[in-house]
Amino acid sequence: MLNKGRAEEELFSFFCRKKQEDLDYTFILSSMCTLPHPVAVRAHCMFMETNLGDPGLFPGTASLEKLLIQRFGDLFHCPDAGGYATSGGTESNIQALRLARAHRHEVATPNVIVPGSAHFSFKKACDILGLAMRRAPLLEDHRMDADAAAGLVDKNTIAIVGVAGTTEYGMVDPIPALGRIAVQDDIFFHVDAAFGGMVIPFLPDPMPFDFAVPGVTTIAVDPHKMGMSTIPAGCLLTRGADLLNTLNIDTPYLTVKQEYTLGGTRPGAPVAGALAVLDYLGRDGMTAIVTGCMKNTHRLIAGMESRGFRRAATPDVNVATFVCEKERVPDPWKVSWTCQDYLRIVCMPHVHLDRIEAFLNDIGDNHA
Repeated sequence: MLNKGRAEEELFSFFCRKKQEDLDYTFILSSMCTLPHPVAVRAHCMFMETNLGDPGLFPGTASLEKLLIQRFGDLFHCPDAGGYATSGGTESNIQALRLARAHRHEVATPNVIVPGSAHFSFKKACDILGLAMRRAPLLEDHRMDADAAAGLVDKNTIAIVGVAGTTEYGMVDPIPALGRIAVQDDIFFHVDAAFGGMVIPFLPDPMPFDFAVPGVTTIAVDPHKMGMSTIPAGCLLTRGADLLNTLNIDTPYLTVKQEYTLGGTRPGAPVAGALAVLDYLGRDGMTAIVTGCMKNTHRLIAGMESRGFRRAATPDVNVATFVCEKERVPDPWKVSWTCQDYLRIVCMPHVHLDRIEAFLNDIGDNHA
């Protein structure tokens, strides 16, 4: 730590230089996050000092969290849903498996079944909670094989996980089929919709993935992805409003005497930002955003295939993958690669059509 403080102008000159070292979203095609919507930024700034970990001190902010959960409950066909705002999909997924573990606390050697496409946060969750993770294989279309998942169930299985909008290929697992397994075997069923939860409801023909599907117990969704909120902003939704109470611990010196959240101090600012975007855009506005992103995804796929780059999958949401050698992607574009070494691009709201066309021109020139 410095012995003597720095002048404000000098300090922020230093910060400015460091900020310039960050990559410009103009050329970022790999991220599932995006530039926050201006209303999210404005709302975030209004609530920067608030702490949802001590809600009695910030009752107005706490009421915004309840409204945010209500908005997602309505969107996911469960108006009476419970839940809370998390730091994102990783926390939501950990908490979902923590709930599943509490639900079947008598099982000495518990296991959970996840798809081969599951986000790496499930490995963290299983490590923390002492769960054995069983990976169900994927079908040729990169969706979870529900029959194979059913074959992995035994008396020690405490949860099954499906993904709605996989990180690598943008696929939606067969949630209704997995729900039937969950109902038949009385298993906790978590849907990781961190990305797809703010895409699928706004598609012309949305595939079933939420609480409308019998058996779904919890859902993770991240407003800081397609919801264009400030980071970090996630939500864990529960079918039953009181389900989370099984995780309560005593907090005697706070304004609440028990809490079930994973984090203690929790920022209220991104919660306000997430609610601001939902209420500002409404269903019509979000539909327009998603429609634009899907249109750009289809244009990218068509443009890449016309240049000789075969698609690796036909995605359900705005993630596109291609057979492509890494040296074919020119600077300064920032893409990513799947575990099977397919080129991966996410057509987020900041990836406008002109960015798609510029990338296609550059990769086409590089290909030539």
